[in-house]
Amino acid sequence: MLSRLLLSFIAIFFKLPLFMLHGLGGLFGRIAYQFDHRFKERIDANVKRAFASLDRNDLKKLTSLAIREIGKCLMEAPAIWFNTPQKNFRWVKQCYGWNYVEAALKKKKGIIFLTPHLGCFEITAQYYAHFYPITVLFKRPKQKWLANIVISGRRHSHIHLAEANIQGVKQLMQALKKGEAIGILPDQVPNEGQGVWAQFFNTPAYTMTLVSKLAESSKATVLIGFGHRLSKGQGYEVFIEPLGSDHSPQGINDQLELLIRKHPSQYLWNYQRFKKPNK
Repeated sequence: MLSRLLLSFIAIFFKLPLFMLHGLGGLFGRIAYQFDHRFKERIDANVKRAFASLDRNDLKKLTSLAIREIGKCLMEAPAIWFNTPQKNFRWVKQCYGWNYVEAALKKKKGIIFLTPHLGCFEITAQYYAHFYPITVLFKRPKQKWLANIVISGRRHSHIHLAEANIQGVKQLMQALKKGEAIGILPDQVPNEGQGVWAQFFNTPAYTMTLVSKLAESSKATVLIGFGHRLSKGQGYEVFIEPLGSDHSPQGINDQLELLIRKHPSQYLWNYQRFKKPNK
């Protein structure tokens, strides 16, 4: 019953225009930073760790921008989940690098999309699914009511969900064998035994080995997808580029770091990227 009520509320509230959702999100981010001490401490620690060379004023400016973007991220995700695919597609104002997708599809070996916790990481799969099917790996939230909302919201005629377990990995492999695309959050901390420690912003971060294993076994093309959030709720720009030849955990971290340094305010700095893995 609770899940149904929440779904109804979300479906209504998140139909607001994007500029209003982003405005409310920016306000929410600032309030959370002021009153949620764990939220504040985590962001401060991660930003300072990543940009230790910045002086105090520049760190403060970056943090101020980042908390607004985090708030926008929290507000836009449910809106994207419960929008029609057509509306989500219209929110993308431009896509750069689609030629890499077309080249990969011609090889018929599949595509591995790496979408880090940067910008609007929900919009990239939605955009690709407007044209072709994609199987997306996800971690089921521990709270049942939240899991129901996330799963219901992420359903799409061309988006297939693969849970982060053995069965989910099999789904990813099957999609690649069919020459289809899969989507993975490469900076998501895997469970113990499913990753290795690799440097990320000069700090050891437990990094999944799944991407390198899938790339090696399938010979799929590995691309990075990034949904750049435009100001004032104008929508998004999708950027697609090749990962490069190094598919190792360290190679992936290096490329993600380069991308994040270009858009530091849009990274999800409250994410516990440097935590110990769960057993």
